[in-house]
Amino acid sequence: MRKIKNRIGKALKRLAIIAGLFAVPTALPVSSAMASWQPNEDDALLFDVRVGQYRVGNGVRGYQVGSDICVDFADMIMAFDLPVRLDKKSRRATGWLFEEGRTITLDREASTVQIMNKSANLAADDIRDVPEGWCVDTKALSRWLNVEIKPDLSNALLVVIADRKLPFELDEERKLRAGKTRPTAQFDLSSLPQAKDPYRFWRTPSVDVVASVSGRKDGHKAFNLDQRYEVYVSGEIAQASFDARLSSDNAGIPDAFRLRAYRTDPKGGLLGPLKATHFGIGDVSTVSTALVVQNTAGRGAFITNRPIGRPDSFDRTNFRGELPDGWDAELYRNDQLISYVQSRGDGRYEFLDVPLNYGQNRFEIVLYGPQGQVRRDIQMIPVGPDSIPPRETYYWAAIQEAGRDLIDLGSLEQQQYTGWRGGFGFERGIDPRTSVGAAIFTSEYLGRRDHYFEGSVRRAVGPALVELAAAANARGGYALRGQMLGQLGQTLISAQSVWLSDKFRSERYEADLKSEHSITVDHSFRIGAKYVPLTLQGSYKERLNGDTGFEGIARLSFNINQITATGELIWEQNKSAFGTDPPGRLDAIMRVNGRFGGIRLRGEAKFGLMGDASSGVGFRQSRLTAEWRAGEHSDWRAELGYETTGKRGFAGFGYTRHFEKFALTGNMRAGTDGALSAGLNLAFSLGPDPVRGGFRMSSEKLAASGQAYATVFQDENADGIRQPGEKVEKAVELTAGLSGRGDPTDARGQTFIGGLTPYVPVLIGIDAGSLPDPFVQPATSGIVVTPRPGIPIVIELPLVSAGEISGTLLREGGRSLNGVEVELLDKTGRLVKSTRSEYDGFFLFESVPYGSYRLRIGALSATVVKVNPAIDVPAELNSKNAIADLGQIIVREATRIAGSDLPSTP
Repeated sequence: MRKIKNRIGKALKRLAIIAGLFAVPTALPVSSAMASWQPNEDDALLFDVRVGQYRVGNGVRGYQVGSDICVDFADMIMAFDLPVRLDKKSRRATGWLFEEGRTITLDREASTVQIMNKSANLAADDIRDVPEGWCVDTKALSRWLNVEIKPDLSNALLVVIADRKLPFELDEERKLRAGKTRPTAQFDLSSLPQAKDPYRFWRTPSVDVVASVSGRKDGHKAFNLDQRYEVYVSGEIAQASFDARLSSDNAGIPDAFRLRAYRTDPKGGLLGPLKATHFGIGDVSTVSTALVVQNTAGRGAFITNRPIGRPDSFDRTNFRGELPDGWDAELYRNDQLISYVQSRGDGRYEFLDVPLNYGQNRFEIVLYGPQGQVRRDIQMIPVGPDSIPPRETYYWAAIQEAGRDLIDLGSLEQQQYTGWRGGFGFERGIDPRTSVGAAIFTSEYLGRRDHYFEGSVRRAVGPALVELAAAANARGGYALRGQMLGQLGQTLISAQSVWLSDKFRSERYEADLKSEHSITVDHSFRIGAKYVPLTLQGSYKERLNGDTGFEGIARLSFNINQITATGELIWEQNKSAFGTDPPGRLDAIMRVNGRFGGIRLRGEAKFGLMGDASSGVGFRQSRLTAEWRAGEHSDWRAELGYETTGKRGFAGFGYTRHFEKFALTGNMRAGTDGALSAGLNLAFSLGPDPVRGGFRMSSEKLAASGQAYATVFQDENADGIRQPGEKVEKAVELTAGLSGRGDPTDARGQTFIGGLTPYVPVLIGIDAGSLPDPFVQPATSGIVVTPRPGIPIVIELPLVSAGEISGTLLREGGRSLNGVEVELLDKTGRLVKSTRSEYDGFFLFESVPYGSYRLRIGALSATVVKVNPAIDVPAELNSKNAIADLGQIIVREATRIAGSDLPSTP
């Protein structure tokens, strides 16, 4: 009723406006009318906003000013849902228009408007003050929005014409496609067509290259010229994958070369009866255990059947990867920033002993490059009672010389654990809530070799996971650990206690540690519609000499307008068994990350709140980095920082230009101590082109990720294989997983999709919404690809003609069956589409690819209306029968068993 009243009221307003237009007397000359114009009811207008077939917003108010039209700025902001803040008090408007890079700063006091990096003065008639607010001339608004706005007074419309699809149009198209296809919420990728791409004896590798040259002058006027490069290669040789990384020192001389050959199979089909998921030889990484050894890198061999991505320990995990020089990395857990590292010169990043919470842990590693590159790696790590399936056994075995590369160029990695090491371990699921594990290992730590045995028992107890572990060495030393992860309401709790004898030393704990006890509590407070996570940590350590220490950490994160801020307090207090206690220390760290308009911000500041003179009290250091787009292919980067240690401030600027085949960055940095540096960075990749032959050069990283080449074609004989003469389809968009998307197909019907996560199956399919003809549809949901690093996989995606399937559902006895879900299944039994029958039992499936189908009543609907879900009526669509009208379909009543009303199994 309310909708009807609103429509009637709006219609009367429009009639009044139109009538007023015809009743207006002869207009005054334009110049005099505009000069003396004042807002009045006779000039008031109410528009509907139209963009193509879409009506936008709930109406926009405006005024006729001579021959011009102005519209309420706030109404336009609301109509298009623009992220623009209009402050009438300060007479400013800031935000961005349709694109994050198209920022606007409108200052009426200064009479200027800035769009991106172009500023202009406001004309006298661009904005007028009216009782409703700011009335903006449609011509000026067209320039700001980069669209054409045409007022249609006779129909009370504002017609908006754009040369591209606006955000709300893309959103409506996605909703429309979803409404038509109604795909299942979940499906098994293994049931879909798989791309077969067996290993070969040789695959030409892909190559990622980052090269830089820079000059720097320190405060003493000394000048240095640095030349660095890093080359990463991945391909296949002798039926195995291989990768290699070569890096140089500042003089351009190679100082590190790492080489690895390996095979990875998430399904566990490697090495016959061993059913391994991964094995490697060369420069490999090992695992860590609860009490004995740390995860290390070095030359050796490694094999395991553990699931890809499974953490070494149930309560902690490690992240290690390649980090080129000049890059930095951030680690997020459940959207909370928990760690940050900068490149350290060896080309790697490490996040070690990262705590896990009970339940689902979502980790995101974000790498930032000097050319403005951003790489994201998301990993989901569940911790719960079903972490090891019952009667499943996971094993690992390793031998390694830690800290040394296979091809040693003399750059020994300095660490406490070096030398040869090796061992074997396993985990076994006993029942759905219990598992056991054991490991034997030999290693050298702090110049002393030890042989270890370690065992553990893990048990789920209510909403908690408890593990007891023990270890012993050949010297008679021992260690015990109890660990618990649990959830109490909305609060996550982690606690552990460790005891070590004086004869037991290991890489996992400090050499002089006797015992350690810690607890961590995570809780999210709800403030309005937002959640604010709070983490509290406390640990108590006792050392062999009697000294004790306590450390407390409090971490609070909150989000304000897309800016995530994390505050951290660290308190440390030590007690000496003999002599004077050292002073306590209280530090504070503030980190920010997020977007402000079109600017990406990252910053960190450290403060000393309590401590002695050596540790420093007060402000210690800060760093702020801002990155923003200057166009579709350009990026800016600015950096400011200050360090109290050397009483030195610094500032840096960088500009990146992304070309199709490479990315080029220039940067400058200056310090208050007189230091000055400038550099030039070049990044590009080379990879084999399996379609046209030769190599393709790209600014994307080809060696570190998976790739796919797809051809979209008209499958005239519906065999799924492209035959000579079958036409290709251009301008078709593809999807890869939930969010991946490549460029539209070219004139050859081909497109390239890069950045695929290695060894993670992904469905590559055709976006049906991009097809020009609704009667041509994808023949299948797509093809599942399991990418391998640096290896392009070639696939073909067929299109077939489409038709319609309709019918009318009736109960036994002739009554219509309305409002029930009807499912369409292909010949393999896979759900293709679903719809609902109308009031008279009629149903219709549109845009159905040619093929053989059958129908089924949805399980829930069949239970509610008490009918058998099976429908024994086949449907066939082909070139001779593009419309299949199945007529009246009688649905059988459900079979009653012992008084049950449940439907029988089809």
